[in-house]
Amino acid sequence: MKVTVGMIKKLCTVTLMAIAAWFFPMGSGAQTQTNHEEGAQAYAKHCSICHGDHREGNLPGFPPLLDISRQLNDQQMATLIHTGKGRMPAFPKMPQEELMALIRFLHSDDLSAGAAHGEEGGANVADAGRRLFQRNCAFCHGRDAAGGETGPDLTRSKLALADVNGDKIGEVVRNGRPDKKMPAFNFSSDEIRSIAAFIHAQQKKAAEHPGGRRGVDVADLQTGNAADGKAYFNGAGGCAKCHSPTGDLAGIASRFEGLQLEERMLYPRNTKTKVNVTLPSGEKISGVLAYRDEFTIGLRDSDGTYHSWPTSRVRFTVDSPVDAHVELFSKYTDKDIHDLMAYLQTLR
Repeated sequence: MKVTVGMIKKLCTVTLMAIAAWFFPMGSGAQTQTNHEEGAQAYAKHCSICHGDHREGNLPGFPPLLDISRQLNDQQMATLIHTGKGRMPAFPKMPQEELMALIRFLHSDDLSAGAAHGEEGGANVADAGRRLFQRNCAFCHGRDAAGGETGPDLTRSKLALADVNGDKIGEVVRNGRPDKKMPAFNFSSDEIRSIAAFIHAQQKKAAEHPGGRRGVDVADLQTGNAADGKAYFNGAGGCAKCHSPTGDLAGIASRFEGLQLEERMLYPRNTKTKVNVTLPSGEKISGVLAYRDEFTIGLRDSDGTYHSWPTSRVRFTVDSPVDAHVELFSKYTDKDIHDLMAYLQTLR
């Protein structure tokens, strides 16, 4: 038998209809209501303790599940539920009927979630965008788009300020930013424009009330004297004992700016504490501190091998670069910090 293009199209259509029927079986209104209730019960049993009674999410670790179908398809949802991810436990033994009911429930439009937070419908584009934003974006960026626990302030974002009718915002929303853990969202062009309209409305409000911003501008941290900061770096601050403007700090102002740079100056992250251990035999072993309490000292040597000893049987010294920064906390004056920041921002 000769297979035609029409036959292939018909086969694909039948297959898609079968898949749709598997996830969304047709039935009476009563049956649909029953399915919704079963899904709601599954959600309450397995998901609400982390993601909220109304799928609104819980900061900082559990995102909202409102409109989750904009991020995941049915198969991806099923896989995630079965295997878990990160803090989310796996539910490999969830019965198929319960799984299907839960997925159908996650597809539903839970208006009670919006009502619980006082949302009201609106006729204009910005109001429509507000509802979409608060369901999908507010968890990270705040309900007013002015920044949240994990997401930046969009009312002062350079990209958002340069946006016209969603041309730049839409690209980020549709593609996500995996490097910053922002997922991609499946919105229509009209929905993108409405979200952009809401963000622009919030930008206008923020501009009218400049004293209400939550963030720190780069300009806020550029008020010091760079020459005095250099003198402090090489003198009273003792920074030059460990750091070099042409060595480890070369170009640091190009890699970090504003508050990020100040945070690294005051309390640097991911610094490695070194340990030198002298064994009873006199042998010396050095490495990066891996564990320490009053009974045990442990390190990883240059090969990555872990070693540990009872503290009562060895002599050891610990070199922690962060300690020098911590010791400065009680010595800094406001002028010292502003001047040092002004100097560090010249290291590009």
